[in-house]
Amino acid sequence: MNEQRFFFMPFLLLAVAAWLAPTAVAQDSAEEDTGFKEIELFTEVLETIRQGYVDPEKVTYEMLINSALEGMLADLDPHCQFMQPKVLEQLKRHTDSTYEGIGVTISTKNNALTIVTAREDGPAGRAGILPGDQILKINNQLTEDVGISQAVNMLRGKPGESIKLTIRRPATQKLHEFDLKREVIKQSSVKEIKILNTKLTAPYRMGYARILQFSQPTAEELADGLDQLEQEGMDAFILDLRNNPGGLLGSAIDVCGEFVKAGTVVLTTEGKPGSGKINVYRTSVEKKRRDRDYPIAILVNHSSASGSEVVSGALQDLKRCIVVGETTFGKGSVQSIIPIGEGKAIRMTTAKYYTPSHRTIHENGVVPNIVATLTPGQEEMLARWFSRDTLSPEERKKIENFRDPQMIRAVDAMKGALVYSKIQDGDDTPAPNPAGKPEESAKPVAEASVKDAPGNAESGKEAPAKVAPAKAAPTGADQ
Repeated sequence: MNEQRFFFMPFLLLAVAAWLAPTAVAQDSAEEDTGFKEIELFTEVLETIRQGYVDPEKVTYEMLINSALEGMLADLDPHCQFMQPKVLEQLKRHTDSTYEGIGVTISTKNNALTIVTAREDGPAGRAGILPGDQILKINNQLTEDVGISQAVNMLRGKPGESIKLTIRRPATQKLHEFDLKREVIKQSSVKEIKILNTKLTAPYRMGYARILQFSQPTAEELADGLDQLEQEGMDAFILDLRNNPGGLLGSAIDVCGEFVKAGTVVLTTEGKPGSGKINVYRTSVEKKRRDRDYPIAILVNHSSASGSEVVSGALQDLKRCIVVGETTFGKGSVQSIIPIGEGKAIRMTTAKYYTPSHRTIHENGVVPNIVATLTPGQEEMLARWFSRDTLSPEERKKIENFRDPQMIRAVDAMKGALVYSKIQDGDDTPAPNPAGKPEESAKPVAEASVKDAPGNAESGKEAPAKVAPAKAAPTGADQ
């Protein structure tokens, strides 16, 4: 859009305001929000800047109007933004299978640019950047002066290009500096589908899978994994959504559909009060393969956001899972992309998520049934455990005895659910000991390391006696 077209903008705004004002006054009183005075003020400031600012090349109408729009959207909430053509194109590429950057998801939290997730296979994760870290500087530029869309542009770039980040870790209040190189980041979804080691789960067989983000193939990949685990005699399942920033809403709905009846309402979105804009999301009848009625635990933490909160919140409300971990991020709103002008758009929050019991996720998060927090040191060790495939043998040896308290609590919860289910079925027979090894079966769960659990795909050569498939255990009241 050229400068000549913008030359008439102030006069057009004044004309529109003048046309609206009498109508508005006739409707109510002078106190009504007509916008006339504000548009007049905006025009006055615009022209004052144009006439008096020292660098004329910085005050074209296009630059000033674009800056005003950026500020207007940014002040609404951290997820709204005015998108120039370059930003809009990058947003479209973000849904592709790859992108160029350092492998982080960012948002604004507590007025600070915050790492929501750091992919363990990306440059940031390998360097030791953790979810929850706050970005203070990008290439020595303070982020307090940078909008989130501009920050995204600064973090991305051509593979091989260097970038320097100054990070504050809130848990320790320490500053860290990282010199990174951008890479091509591959978008992956479901990882580590396996039966957990029986040293941790005996006398039962428990399946495990971790969803990194919700993309187009996520639900199908998970369904394939569940089929495989069921064939291996799985009695209960643990779904790990820690550090999952969300993704495609439809994919999250389909993941819910793997564990509840087809046609179940798992989410509603509601727009501006009084607008009547309410959308109801049900699980798909066509995509439902079979009923899966074993107990489920879902692991979440402070970096589980958006789609992760949809899944955990819905299944928790429907008494279909036990949520273990920490209160989630609290990003439960819908952003609509609205094209404007030539190749530009605005991203605006148009609705909020509500769980089946009508809890709002936005700014509240999902509160777990079983609270299990990690110390800063444990969080760092967990991040290193997730990225163990990228570590040297020496580094892997340092973390091989790490114990994951949240995983241990989830396993304990599933053992309780399986015992309860057997009692409900009228079977009070003691659970069998696998392979006739009472001392191994009686080993306290607290002594089992993550080495025997989420990090080791081998389930042991000796399989435990098969336990009859359990019915879904009720989660009880939220804690």
